[in-house]
Amino acid sequence: MNALLFGSVFTASLAGFCALSLAMDRHSEDVFGRGSTPGPWRRWLQLGGAALLCVSLGASLQFSGRTIGWVLWLGSLTAAAVATVGLLSYAPRRFHWIGFAAAAIALLGLLLAALFA
Repeated sequence: MNALLFGSVFTASLAGFCALSLAMDRHSEDVFGRGSTPGPWRRWLQLGGAALLCVSLGASLQFSGRTIGWVLWLGSLTAAAVATVGLLSYAPRRFHWIGFAAAAIALLGLLLAALFA
């Protein structure tokens, strides 16, 4: 199994969960301070998070096949969910920057994996 592929699937899942959690009022207040809500960005964060989770599913199915791909995707979802909870608990001020960096790394890694596969 390609380490670049697994890292890309994990970071895409992490970025998706970060976007979905920032779309919620509670987590948005934890990250940006009391009284701040996602407002008009809520729908875009929800769509972006869902799209990143679909990208991670598509990548795991494309590069690992239909049997192993589902297992890879569910494992990366589990690890990304645990990482998201940890980040929200212990580093809420850096949470949005980590989510943005994870999205950039995931898309770059998937592009490189597609080029060299």
